[in-house]
Amino acid sequence: MAIGLSTYAYFWRASQQVPQPLSLAQMLQQTADLGVSLFQICDYAPIESWSDEQLQALRRQADQLGMTLELGTRGLDSAQLTRYLHIAQILGARVIRSMFNSATQRPTEQQASALLGAILPAFERQRVALCLETYEQVKSHTLMAVINHHPSDYLGICLDPANCVAALELPEQVIENTADRVLNLHVKDFAFSRRDGWVGFTLAGCPLGEGLLDYDAMIARVRPQQKGINQIVEHWLPWQENAEKTCQQEAIWTQHSIDFLRSKQDQEQQS
Repeated sequence: MAIGLSTYAYFWRASQQVPQPLSLAQMLQQTADLGVSLFQICDYAPIESWSDEQLQALRRQADQLGMTLELGTRGLDSAQLTRYLHIAQILGARVIRSMFNSATQRPTEQQASALLGAILPAFERQRVALCLETYEQVKSHTLMAVINHHPSDYLGICLDPANCVAALELPEQVIENTADRVLNLHVKDFAFSRRDGWVGFTLAGCPLGEGLLDYDAMIARVRPQQKGINQIVEHWLPWQENAEKTCQQEAIWTQHSIDFLRSKQDQEQQS
């Protein structure tokens, strides 16, 4: 099991809302500077149009940094997933995270199962895991009903309990529903806060360990250390007044999450 960062840990620092957005190469370098050797390139659309030469250059950088790469996209479209398998082959990635839906496709349960059945042999041949993320657009029991039609070691869940709160699924329920097929973990904490005047609530991110994610219970049920499941740091950091403060806070949250996960890892190894 490895601790990794996602492009979502650099969400603001790589966005067009800051004066000098980070490039993918800069994100990899900063990740290595933090002593982290795993990076998930998740929902980073530009990489889809990169040439093989550009991808090979990224692979060389990752190799020089001692960095393992994972990928993330959206949807079950065969052409899209085939493209990502090609990218994964060049980058040496063994994990591709995806979702049921994309901007152009919302398959039914039956259609999703058929799409998975068509593409899964290619993942198995390449020995790449396809990890479907838990999120509010598809109930976790529906996601599992489809996945359980395909008992393959290369098809499973990317577990992110926070996403499903918006669909009124309790995090512990999502964890229990999916734990046996989890192959990848997205780790971010979250909390509700009252809006001004007590008119409704905001669901947003918070520093890991300070919110509603019962991390210890999730780890006890999923057992990533024993199963070799990587834990990928993400954030739901709200904008902080201006670009400078937001980027500073994002960096602080990232370091905090790394320290938190390393501490938990050390505790588990000592127990």
